[in-house]
Amino acid sequence: MKQDRTKELRILAVEDNLGDILLLTEAFKEGNIPVQMNVVGNGEEALEFLRGERKYAEAARPDLILLDLNLPRMDGRALLRRLKSDPFLKSLPVIVLSSSNLDTDIREVYEMDASCYIVKPSGLDGYYGIANSLKEFWSSQARLASPPEP
Repeated sequence: MKQDRTKELRILAVEDNLGDILLLTEAFKEGNIPVQMNVVGNGEEALEFLRGERKYAEAARPDLILLDLNLPRMDGRALLRRLKSDPFLKSLPVIVLSSSNLDTDIREVYEMDASCYIVKPSGLDGYYGIANSLKEFWSSQARLASPPEP
């Protein structure tokens, strides 16, 4: 059974580059893609968000995570390892969105159970493509898991 195509997709973007966040936000807005995007700048803050700690006590669980690899404090690789070893968080789809096009980086994150690897585009048109792909696949085609009972 397909999910409702008008469902708002809840995304946690773990990204420290404001320019990338602005491009992605603009792509969702211009594409009329219903999305609730929360942004954190490093892996430690992402874990607080996902666990509902501190200022994120009322945060809703995202449908998926957009993860940059190169982050301050706790980088994307370390966060991905933590997510996939946590029984409550491991079912969340993690889409790596990185500027790296290296086969070693791509292979490494797939071996750590990332759901997808996307190379960051160089302009707004590329972000339109990403936003539309996320909408079409993750909102319309993919069936997302409910969180496990605590």
